[in-house]
Amino acid sequence: MLGWIVLLGSCVQWLTGMGFALVAVPALVLLLGPAQGVVLANCAAGAICVVGLAGGWRRVRPRAMVPLCLAAALTVPVGSWVARRLPPAELLVFMGALVTVAVVVVMRGARLPALRGTRGAVAAGAAGAAGGFMNSAAGVGGPPVSLYALNAGWTVREFVPNALFYGVVVNAFSVASNGVPHLGAARWGVVVTGMVVGASVGRVLAGRVPERRARMLVLLLALIGGLTTLGKGLWGLG
Repeated sequence: MLGWIVLLGSCVQWLTGMGFALVAVPALVLLLGPAQGVVLANCAAGAICVVGLAGGWRRVRPRAMVPLCLAAALTVPVGSWVARRLPPAELLVFMGALVTVAVVVVMRGARLPALRGTRGAVAAGAAGAAGGFMNSAAGVGGPPVSLYALNAGWTVREFVPNALFYGVVVNAFSVASNGVPHLGAARWGVVVTGMVVGASVGRVLAGRVPERRARMLVLLLALIGGLTTLGKGLWGLG
């Protein structure tokens, strides 16, 4: 099961440029528990972003990304602190709610004119801070940055390398704050194999599946996962 989860997450990441955490985190949390699921997602997503960035690092916008990354550095420890102090059932509710709300907001394509003007740097900091907190607490840090890019008018070509760069940085911060998952050699082998196979499948499908349909599939899978995690947490509270 672990290998299939990582394979699916890796596949959709390569297929759409986003989605590993949204798709994989709810399933990893249910399989490994909240703490181990999040740190494994941080490690895997960071590794995928490093590989993906190798061919597009020249298109990264340092001036745009610095405020996001600095803000994330400040809020990652806060997210880790919150996650460590919540009881398991409450943590599942928290994570499920975060994923569900993030997916719904992205699906609605919320647009805020304030993100375009002179307050753009403040908006970037807010997006980075929200992403850092969500990434370390629930393993899902991409939606705030996606919304920032959407409102800033970035094209997909502009967004992908910058999102990958942010993913490398915020997941590195999260791993430093949360540590690495406690998996045996066999499980690490399954994770790496799932990432490699998923990347291969995603690259093949990328030229055959329309981007709009692929992104909608990612969001629907993430929504199901978020609601399932939320439901399990609520059941545990009952």
